[in-house]
Amino acid sequence: MERKQHSSLHGSFRSKDSSSTTGSDPREKIKDCLRKFIAFMFTQVGVGALVVCYAILGAAGFMHIEKDNPDEQLENVKQWRKSCAEELWNITVSINIFNESVWEQNINRVLKVFQNNITSAVHTGYNGRSAEDIWSFPAALMYSLSVFTMIGYGNIVPKTVWGKIVTIAYACFGIPIYVLYFCNMGKVLAQSFKWLYITAHECSRREDALFDEGEIQPIKRKITVPSTACLWVISFYILTGTIMFGAWEKWNYLDSTYFCVISLCKIGFGDFVPGANITDSAGGSHLKLVINFIYVLLGMGLVAMCYNLMCEDVRVKVRELREDLKNCLDDITLKITICMNDTKYYHQRQTRHIK
Repeated sequence: MERKQHSSLHGSFRSKDSSSTTGSDPREKIKDCLRKFIAFMFTQVGVGALVVCYAILGAAGFMHIEKDNPDEQLENVKQWRKSCAEELWNITVSINIFNESVWEQNINRVLKVFQNNITSAVHTGYNGRSAEDIWSFPAALMYSLSVFTMIGYGNIVPKTVWGKIVTIAYACFGIPIYVLYFCNMGKVLAQSFKWLYITAHECSRREDALFDEGEIQPIKRKITVPSTACLWVISFYILTGTIMFGAWEKWNYLDSTYFCVISLCKIGFGDFVPGANITDSAGGSHLKLVINFIYVLLGMGLVAMCYNLMCEDVRVKVRELREDLKNCLDDITLKITICMNDTKYYHQRQTRHIK
């Protein structure tokens, strides 16, 4: 009996020691923290924070890579402009001022070469601004967003070798994060909007009732958000962006609507980008780019919400249509069977009458 008590006490002490050692093990604590952190990052709040942090990290990285890099294209344009001016001066000095036709011919030749050089530079991304002016933090933030959301405006492109390599790696890791954000944010917004719609629906309409044996029984129907409500939400969001960007960028309403639609649809031609053609201060440009970042990121979530709600609405309607078709086919089959039985009975009766 004493041996059993001694062994039980020894086992309890050993279990306590093992639990205390595992609890005090720093490696186990680190693993537990990492598991909790990964589980949190896959929640809705965690995915949203991950997308924002990923965009900020990418903006800081691209600024560091591209901002201090000397722009060879800008130096080439300066050299072309200087050489063009020198050639024009030499032509004016060497040719007699009264020989206007020869002077115009040589001037047109020099200007045509300068024009071709500038055109080729514009096609490769030249816009007259230095790297410090182009790669501000809000502009780099918009570039990061356009990479992992697959919009690709194209108004800002990396020109260094490391910038292109980092863009490839940034897109490979960022696109799955964005897809995870798209799915999770769509579910959260869809559930919230569906709750609001059901609450408003129940407040505005009374429950239908069936009278069965003197008792009132409410009809339970599955309420879904109609596709028209989703279209109204997206239309209102596009209208808000149209008014906002039209007032800021001095665009007409057609161009503003065009920009909002191609951004939310992830087409991104890049012909209209907020802050690209501005006449106000740089601070105003930066503010517009940050608000555009928020507008596009939130708009992607609304698109995901409408996609989930419209899919649910289509599934319910297809199920109802299938049940209606099944009931219709059953009714038609029943009517055909009754008609055939009546015809058969009438035929048998006629044959008996003839006999």
